[in-house]
Amino acid sequence: MQSHAFSKMNEYLKVLRLKMDSKNYMKLQAIKVPSVHQFIAEAAELCNPEKIFVADDSPEDIAYIKRMALETGEEKPLAIPEHTVHFDGPYDQGRDREATKYLVPKGEYLSKALNQIDRDEGLAEELFTILNQQRERLLKAREKFGTDYVPPE
Repeated sequence: MQSHAFSKMNEYLKVLRLKMDSKNYMKLQAIKVPSVHQFIAEAAELCNPEKIFVADDSPEDIAYIKRMALETGEEKPLAIPEHTVHFDGPYDQGRDREATKYLVPKGEYLSKALNQIDRDEGLAEELFTILNQQRERLLKAREKFGTDYVPPE
């Protein structure tokens, strides 16, 4: 008999499979944490990418990410080999000190002038908020990149 978590994991993988080639699907299947599959499935539903890439820190995947950053214009090459630069758009230049939250590991503190939140508590909350706020600006044709990062449960 399958556990509820395993059943949910299969549901998320089934949905994600439609946007992945077999290589990336196998990498995602290797992650046996249902909350990771849920997170990616929810992000895919919000962003609606044509395809999803899962990075495994292999030299091949790192090279692919670097190549795609150049091809899509997110990064520009510098004269120094293997170095690039990224410029933010005009709407990304400032930070609202009241709205910006700094994610800080438990037990560590920054200046009292900065709005801080515990990293573990803030990651899921902040990322979900950002994805929802930016939903309309995301392009359907963009490829969704993922890594093998496993958020804390």
